[in-house]
Amino acid sequence: MTPREVVEVDGRTLTPAAVCRVARGQARARLGSGVVRDLSRSRRVVDDALTEQSTFYGVNTGFGQLAKVRIPLDKVEALQLNLVRSHAAGVGPRAEAETVRALLLLRANVLARGHSGVRPLVLKRLMSLLTHDILPVVPEQGSVGASGDLAPLAQVALALIGEGRVIHRGRRTTASRALAKESLEPVRLQAKEGLALINGTQFTSAIACLTLERARTAILSADVTAALSIDALKGSWHAFDARIHEARPHAGQLLSAKNLFRLLQDSEVWRSHETCDAVQDAYSMRCAPHVHGTARDALAQLERILAIEINASTDNPMVFADDGEIVSGGNFHGAPLAAGLDYLTLALTSLASIVERRCDRLVNPLVSGLPAFLAGDPGLESGLMLAQVTAAALVSECKTLAHPGSVDSIPTSGCQEDHVSMSTWCARKAREVVGKLETVIAIELLAGVIALRHHRPLRTSPALESVLSGVQKQVRIPRRDAPPGPLTERLAELVRDGSLLRWAERGGVKVR
Repeated sequence: MTPREVVEVDGRTLTPAAVCRVARGQARARLGSGVVRDLSRSRRVVDDALTEQSTFYGVNTGFGQLAKVRIPLDKVEALQLNLVRSHAAGVGPRAEAETVRALLLLRANVLARGHSGVRPLVLKRLMSLLTHDILPVVPEQGSVGASGDLAPLAQVALALIGEGRVIHRGRRTTASRALAKESLEPVRLQAKEGLALINGTQFTSAIACLTLERARTAILSADVTAALSIDALKGSWHAFDARIHEARPHAGQLLSAKNLFRLLQDSEVWRSHETCDAVQDAYSMRCAPHVHGTARDALAQLERILAIEINASTDNPMVFADDGEIVSGGNFHGAPLAAGLDYLTLALTSLASIVERRCDRLVNPLVSGLPAFLAGDPGLESGLMLAQVTAAALVSECKTLAHPGSVDSIPTSGCQEDHVSMSTWCARKAREVVGKLETVIAIELLAGVIALRHHRPLRTSPALESVLSGVQKQVRIPRRDAPPGPLTERLAELVRDGSLLRWAERGGVKVR
């Protein structure tokens, strides 16, 4: 069924959220008005340059260290073909279908800006790959983030010329067969077009857009599981008083504190100990808004970077139709994305760490006030002892992945490309950390559900009761020892798809 929502590809108005919807088949893309006209104007500049026999990088010269080699006019098409073939050097795991759709959309959006110098036919054919779900097989390893994501983008260009492998409507086949089935002719690349297809940060941006959306859901879900833990540990909501956080008004901290305050209201568990002599809670409870909020702020920063990047011209050289000029530069360098992704990875790792600390408090009989490891019969049973160990193991892996890729660089292309961004690796690391974070949150969810059982017949807040009810309808959580791994993986799916947020809203609290 064709999605009703249409996303305009005009090089200027695309959003990270729209990229995700197209990537997941929830919206379809179409060219914006005026795009073909703009491309035709910039293409004339390239054609005029060839007629005048001027020398322009990548138009009639070699590439990288070979830029000083002048290419005869009768070989400029062979130059572009050789470029695409030689740069399709990626290895390793294949990108998922969602990532490849995002990649196609993002590269089309760059071409639509009119600074690439390609014929309208090239952009239309790229859009056809999206329309007909012809997804190039794109290995994830091999890009250093400058001159952009050369190897992944070369795999896309390879499909356009009818070479390489693709997934066509869910089936693996050759690009030539897939194009033929959809009555599409392979593109015969002309001057600059191969280079225009492979220069840019779109593979990094594709992973980043999809990771951004997953990270947002995980961060919001962590507020919900934190509230479960805090109530189960007989913590206080007073630390989330708005006056405290307005005195240090970081945007993310304010939002997280508001969520926790509202999620914990009207709990019978809290009323049962509101007059106890506890003065304040441990940091993993009391400082949740500050750590969760930092992750929110890092997410907002990456979103700002992506909003610019996905609507930017990242080619080299760039064609300026108004001036009739072709100018070399370095907009393909992924430094802004790499730094933003590293910041998010660091903040998410800290978030995973504080979630794991609450998991430990829930199962640790020295501090929990609950049965050891939340076991039904401690000693005979081990309860969630190893579930917490799993959380600890995942957090340790996150800490290793949090080593910043953006500070690394390794010279390539005969030292012509002597400083690179590693932005693609930064994106892949961020995605891995989000996946581990989702699982650690799922372990906190599992522990929180079981811990609150031990407070029955007292009930938690209406919003959290709605979450408990939703979980128990989806997953049977046994009262005796059972392998926690499958439970954790199923709960991680519920974290990932936003179920916790929907259940909290049904209970009266919209988590923002």
